[in-house]
Amino acid sequence: MPTLRQAPVAIHVLAIDDDPSVRQMIADYLGDNEIKVTVSGSGKDIAQLLERETIDLVILDLKLPGEDGMLIARELRALSDIPIIMLTGRKDEADRVMGLELGADDYLTKPFSPQELVLRVGAILRRVAQAPQPSADVLRVGPLQIDRGAHRVAVDGHDIELTPTEYRLLVTLAERRGRVQARGHLLETVWEAAPDIQTRTVDMHVQRLRTKLGVAGDLIETVRGFGYRLRAAGQSRSA
Repeated sequence: MPTLRQAPVAIHVLAIDDDPSVRQMIADYLGDNEIKVTVSGSGKDIAQLLERETIDLVILDLKLPGEDGMLIARELRALSDIPIIMLTGRKDEADRVMGLELGADDYLTKPFSPQELVLRVGAILRRVAQAPQPSADVLRVGPLQIDRGAHRVAVDGHDIELTPTEYRLLVTLAERRGRVQARGHLLETVWEAAPDIQTRTVDMHVQRLRTKLGVAGDLIETVRGFGYRLRAAGQSRSA
């Protein structure tokens, strides 16, 4: 069984699913990897739970009876940048797309392998742990400013709220600004090429990132058939 026992402190995962057997399976497998798991059959009390507990990752079923899973995901993303793994049905492609657009970091389709869940959780937590360490290095491109030490992004002096995945994507483009980044390279760097993550995921996150950056979103260019680049200062747009 995959193991996540490298963590020096207890990891706390919140699993929200209306199926008791799924909740128990998640608790059992993550618990075997020394991860604390809190389970819930509803997302109604998520705000209060986040106030009481330190949660490192949320596993969220988007098909909760009587509840709007997308609304729960939107509320969660508004409250925190905690990583989210969505659980969806195999035919629910529209839900997966919308969930990723709302800021979810990954998804699994039901029924899923518990071993794969452990691997997905581990991959996301490693990405969070390997985020850039505090430094005084500030990247500036036109109206865009990225303070990697403070993990802050601003456009024309106004702070922009990004999810962890959006932030890593922007930093990856900015650190090699002016150079084209292949979608495959971005998958390996930002998502660690996790199973089932497709190049379309890069496109969706870039689209959402452009929207959030407003006037600075124009700095991110699509290079057809290859990938994306963040224009360097004074660099003209591609033809």
